[in-house]
Amino acid sequence: MARRLWRWSAIALACWTVEGLTYTLQFHFLHESAGEPVTWGYALSISLTNALLWVPFTVAAFWLVERFPVERGRWHVAVGVHLVTACVVVLLRAIVVVWLDPWVGWYAETPTVERVLATRFQENLVLYLMLVGVAHALHYAQAVRMRDAQLARAQLQALTAQMRPHFLFNTLNTAASLMHENVVAAERVLAQLGELLRRSLAAGDTPEVSLRGELEFLRLYLEIEQARFEDHLSVQWHLDPSALDVAVPHLILQPLVENALRHGIAPRATSGTVTVTARLAGDWLQVDVHDDGVGIDAAPPHRRGAGMGLATTRARLSHLYGPRHRFTVRGAPAGGTIATLVIPARRAAARL
Repeated sequence: MARRLWRWSAIALACWTVEGLTYTLQFHFLHESAGEPVTWGYALSISLTNALLWVPFTVAAFWLVERFPVERGRWHVAVGVHLVTACVVVLLRAIVVVWLDPWVGWYAETPTVERVLATRFQENLVLYLMLVGVAHALHYAQAVRMRDAQLARAQLQALTAQMRPHFLFNTLNTAASLMHENVVAAERVLAQLGELLRRSLAAGDTPEVSLRGELEFLRLYLEIEQARFEDHLSVQWHLDPSALDVAVPHLILQPLVENALRHGIAPRATSGTVTVTARLAGDWLQVDVHDDGVGIDAAPPHRRGAGMGLATTRARLSHLYGPRHRFTVRGAPAGGTIATLVIPARRAAARL
């Protein structure tokens, strides 16, 4: 809270200083055009002091909005607090103006609190309530950002939790089977699994990684799956080097590949191929995951884009990019199924 108070104070001081300097120019030239010229020092004293008086009241408004935001359930309490505070602020400001006037010279004659209130009450009341409105707008914007971040983390955690149990079971089952035939291969699978889990834990709730990091994670995943599929799975990579540093949502590609393996390659009697293609197209990144499996028309409904993994992917993309993305799952012209992901190309440092 102390840090926020300092930040609010600095911002309020900067904003009101700019306003005071701007009004200094207006005050000086207005009097000059009216044939009543004033010195720059007097114009600055009148205008800047008047503006800077609002700095502590601005900080108070932001502090009170943090404590008493107008929200459903207790809005009447918050409204009451802000209205009472507004009246107190107007009164305090009038008292300070009367106290400072002998040095500043706002009034030609010595003012009283009653006179200041009579001439400035409505103006100062509206101005303070406008500050409360600005503080609420920023408060709500911050709350929305926090909720968005929490939702993104929750979706990522749900996806990770969904992936791990059956993947761990399948991988350990593969390693156990290999132990009877090829101990070296079994050890390699377990080492790859350990590295995959290490990367997953290292990423934690990180919402975005570089495409390079995401593909390294995906490569480990596919190497483990190749051990499980034995000679029935081959993988091809067609990667544009200029696309590798683009930021992508963490674990956004794994559900697409898992979908291709489970519903495209696994039902085949013969071996199949998964091809991952990534390229830049102007300001957009396009990633395609293509399998030459049974095809989307022969697949069950969840293979056609309605499954939990793909539904989670759609939800994450909509949440992160709104309308600025495209995600499709369709039949490929040469057979099989192709999942296409198009998102804005924004550079990011590798995180994995």
